[in-house]
Amino acid sequence: MLNFFSKSGTVNKFWEFNLKIVLIAVYGITCLPTSLTYALADTPVAVVADTVRDRQHPATANVIALPSHGVTLNALFLIAAGAGPHPTVLLLHGLPGFEQNMDLARALQRDGWNVLTFHYRGNWGTPGRYSFGHCIEDAVSALEWLHSSTGESAAMIDRTRIVVIGHSLGGFAAAWAGTHDPTLAGVALISALPLGGLAALPRDSIVQAIESNVLNRSGIHTIGDTTSEELADEIIAHRNSWDFNNFSAGLATHPLLVVSSNDPFQKADMVLAKDVESHSDAHVKIVHLETDHSYNDQRIALESVILNWLHEAVKSVR
Repeated sequence: MLNFFSKSGTVNKFWEFNLKIVLIAVYGITCLPTSLTYALADTPVAVVADTVRDRQHPATANVIALPSHGVTLNALFLIAAGAGPHPTVLLLHGLPGFEQNMDLARALQRDGWNVLTFHYRGNWGTPGRYSFGHCIEDAVSALEWLHSSTGESAAMIDRTRIVVIGHSLGGFAAAWAGTHDPTLAGVALISALPLGGLAALPRDSIVQAIESNVLNRSGIHTIGDTTSEELADEIIAHRNSWDFNNFSAGLATHPLLVVSSNDPFQKADMVLAKDVESHSDAHVKIVHLETDHSYNDQRIALESVILNWLHEAVKSVR
């Protein structure tokens, strides 16, 4: 069987060299794009290849009714193959969650991580009323479930290695969780939304920014009856407590990954990363990918960055 991968779990340099030769001979390509070079050199096996099926302990996907403040959240718990327990990721999506990063979730699962993902209250059919405060509470409830739940699924969780990864609004919720939960093994922020910082904008601009994402006025129903105006007022009311300036000390207690893209949040995310770095005990990795907010043309690179950081900083199963 041909081995395209090195012992470290990335693409074998021999095959990278030979692929370059083929591209030159067949297509006249004399240099590889940066993104492809990155993918070849630094892509973990789990990003691009299925694992051998474990017939005794196969990978599974369990639907979970996740309790949070009197309702149950629609949740999916991906369990990695193997006897377990496994390190586990809480994966938080953004506003309203069109991009759920399930390709990342499956790559994590193939790499030996369980992944819990869910929809916030009032979001995508989950009961309750949608608000940013409820998103934070629901993320905390999900962590409480990972820390303390019982049952067959819970027995697969290595509670010493729980990591929170969030994108956009989910990145803000992950930062909040990382600030308030000292037991986490790591926190990763992907283009995190600086929620409190938005309060510096005029109210109409905040409303417009939110509406451009949730599309209520276009007939899209992802956050129930909650309006963009209500969400804007909530940001303004919590401008101080939701400011990234309050998060750096708490985030310095965990390994932290900050991934940015070419979006309006890049500057605030870099300021947060540098603030965390200023603490003597901090362990921060900063990565910038040249792409849009959803990482549409850098999905392989994004997954590779996340998995490689987990291998290095959080000590995954490898």
